[in-house]
Amino acid sequence: MTTPPNRREFLELTSASLLAASTIGSAHAAPKGANDKLVVGLIGCGGRGNHDAGLFRKTANVEVAYVSDVDDNRRAAAAKSFEIPSNRAVSDLRRMLDDKSVDAVCIATPDHWHSIAAILACEAGKHVYVEKPISHNIREGRLLVEASARNKTLVQHGTQSRSTSMMIDAVKLLRDGIIGNVMVAKCWNIQRRGSIGRGQDTAPPAGFDYDNWIGPATMIPYRTNRVHNRWTWWYHFGTGDMGNDGVHDIDYTRWGLGVDTHPTKIAALGGKFMYDDDQEFPDTQQVTFEYPGDGKPGNRKLFIYEQRLWSSNYPHNTDSGAEFYGTKGQMFLSRRGKIEVLSDRNQPVPVSVKPEAQNDAAHVQNFCDAIRTGAKLNANALTGHLSTSLCHLGNIATRLGRSLTFDPQKEQFVGDAEANTLVSREYRDHWAKPKNA
Repeated sequence: MTTPPNRREFLELTSASLLAASTIGSAHAAPKGANDKLVVGLIGCGGRGNHDAGLFRKTANVEVAYVSDVDDNRRAAAAKSFEIPSNRAVSDLRRMLDDKSVDAVCIATPDHWHSIAAILACEAGKHVYVEKPISHNIREGRLLVEASARNKTLVQHGTQSRSTSMMIDAVKLLRDGIIGNVMVAKCWNIQRRGSIGRGQDTAPPAGFDYDNWIGPATMIPYRTNRVHNRWTWWYHFGTGDMGNDGVHDIDYTRWGLGVDTHPTKIAALGGKFMYDDDQEFPDTQQVTFEYPGDGKPGNRKLFIYEQRLWSSNYPHNTDSGAEFYGTKGQMFLSRRGKIEVLSDRNQPVPVSVKPEAQNDAAHVQNFCDAIRTGAKLNANALTGHLSTSLCHLGNIATRLGRSLTFDPQKEQFVGDAEANTLVSREYRDHWAKPKNA
């Protein structure tokens, strides 16, 4: 009888299969010694960036040596908080990337800079910890996967559930068949979000480099409700809440469902049901993805995403969660530290999994370990690309108001020219414009 893999072995096997599928392999820049200091720079000094930089700073033998932001006030505040000298608090991230002493960067910019800054960092030989979503659009995500492989640099995506022990153990239970063959999974993102109101086009404030905040995206006017925490809701810069919060649940749901490719069919309904404001992305969505497998019964899978941003009535009294439906039972799982398993007769099934909320510190530690020792990343570039692409696919289908067929190999929609224009984006002439976008 074969002994099932333990949690560490399971994680290594899972990561290895993803790496093989991505053609990245296990090769990357020569690992530093296990006790060598890592020098890290922060790109994007908002709330999430400061949170992440704080975790790096608390990690043994890691120095946060640079901060970069186009907002003078945010950059100065971060430099003060992390005791960064003025010559290493920079508005142009290229100065950080040119410094050969920097081993890695942490990217927590608005979404439209995520892949672009990460690609630049990979080309400069830096390892990358990039916050979710990994990309603003499908094409940029693929370019980052390729840049990571080409430069043998590590890219860790900020879906921190991948490094959370409870999630690792729960997914192993699914693989071991605790609820039989998992054929359908559903996750939800249900919370109350406020209106962004109606903004006004004005001149950018002093001390804010709006030109480089826009970056290689096409130029549009500065608007009072479009910058700093509001960009999420605009097509030009964000990915909506499906890519903002929903991507966390989408990621571990895809993991548990056991699908390591794109879906082929997407059906979606939704829109702006609550507020009459400037927000462009939907506050209400129901999206279904179909994975055909080999087309035979038992090998097809459905993935369902539900979003309501005007409610606090949610399943299992949990705003962020997933249910997996198998031939022998059901599992409820949440990054809030909740797990419940039912048999096919709806009877509770005891599990020896210790509840644990999303562990951000463990994710940073895994990234640092990978750089130092060659340990497998828990959320590499391909993992981030596949999960984030579900957000893009769902948003495109919702925006166009029709079902879509997608070719996972070509990463193009089948027979839909309008949908394919949304796989990438238009760019202006800017030093950060990605090649082959």
